[in-house]
Amino acid sequence: MLTTTTDEETDMSCGGGVTEPQKVAIIFAFCGVGYQGMQKNPGAKTIEGELEEALFHAGAVPESIRGKPKLYDFARSARTDKGVSAVGQVVSGRFNVDPPGFVDRLNSNLPNQIRIFGYKHVTPSFSSKKFCDRRRYVYLLPVFALDPISHRDRETVMASLGPGEEYVKCFECSERGRKIPGLVGNWKGTNFVTKSLDFQSDILSNNSSALRTDVKIEALSSNLASLSSVDVEVGSIQEDSCKLNTNSTEKINGEGNVMAETKSKFCYGEKEKERFNRILSCYVGSYNFHNFTTRTKADDPAANRQIISFTANTVINLDGIDFIKCEVLGKSFMLHQIRKMMGLAVAIMRNCASESLIQTAFSKDVNITVPMAPEVGLYLDECFFTSYNKKFEDSHEEVSMEAYKEEAEAFKLKHIYSHICATERKYGNMALWLHSLNYRNYPDLNFGISKQNDGSLV
Repeated sequence: MLTTTTDEETDMSCGGGVTEPQKVAIIFAFCGVGYQGMQKNPGAKTIEGELEEALFHAGAVPESIRGKPKLYDFARSARTDKGVSAVGQVVSGRFNVDPPGFVDRLNSNLPNQIRIFGYKHVTPSFSSKKFCDRRRYVYLLPVFALDPISHRDRETVMASLGPGEEYVKCFECSERGRKIPGLVGNWKGTNFVTKSLDFQSDILSNNSSALRTDVKIEALSSNLASLSSVDVEVGSIQEDSCKLNTNSTEKINGEGNVMAETKSKFCYGEKEKERFNRILSCYVGSYNFHNFTTRTKADDPAANRQIISFTANTVINLDGIDFIKCEVLGKSFMLHQIRKMMGLAVAIMRNCASESLIQTAFSKDVNITVPMAPEVGLYLDECFFTSYNKKFEDSHEEVSMEAYKEEAEAFKLKHIYSHICATERKYGNMALWLHSLNYRNYPDLNFGISKQNDGSLV
């Protein structure tokens, strides 16, 4: 941080008058669609790039230091990946916030998918990055993603039937299956005929001799009508035994698509909730997350991260699609870490991997490929400054979302939730990803698998 002031740095003119810049924390939200992430990157469209220009046009930053954020002590609380959104992002810097109307001036120079809620005066030494104690992210996961029957991988259920280059489609979306030699069996009525195939994975992801890339899979084949019959039958059983806690279910849009709701009868009941929360709790604690990111080696201290809590207790309905609200709280996160944590947790729930694989992935001497869930369901929910607020509670404003809760909730529903739901409905990002979740693409999922009596893997 700069400790001296120069003429260039104090030339924070606005409307012809020269005023002293003030250190403030700006609290805002954005929908990440169409952006290459939060952090400024030359040649890329980023949230930071938009914000820098808005600060200049709002008179907060003078022409002389335009595009030079270090000169006005700019800092961000969290970086977000491409396409990821935020509800409670915080940036800090020395800006000219006079005359009154600073927030309105900023918003008038920003697109609707980026909204400034307000700002707080902070201490001269404040940095939204260094003073942020914890960060909470939310991943909205479609309920169907946890249904082992829904959107099965193309190498099994969607294998082609009959001779030649015949294809079949997934029962629930437009994804087509591929014909795979050796996997096609004869079907009888509604029963699946299984065949197994040994193959050597074409993805070399293991450096540990303890992990096998020579795996065995079972293929389920039937005609489309048989698949439909089985889906409905299994779903009806689950629906009878599934009792959702209505107090934890939020109805966002009552005009849901009936067909979307009746495709699968799987629901996130108490049994499923207990198991999924147990899986997510395996991440809680301080571990080496080198297998849950890219470009960070196991011996790099930066790979060590602490997860404070990870829960999935609430189901919300967006335009007829049920989503599980997965909330993870941690001190800080690495690139792709949360999406990979979600990817492996979903694979375990779908019985593609054992729960013990999470602990294996924390080992410094093991390198494995972990599935990465789509980015569209992830958003930064809030940044916390607990220690700072306690230390300066008598002299400075509290840096928090408390004053902007209603405005933030409205933005979230209008821009972030609607985008997540519309994208899944139009493009089926999660469904397409589930089709790729198999041992061929991720051979390391097969490590240490053994089945329990209820069919789940341990």
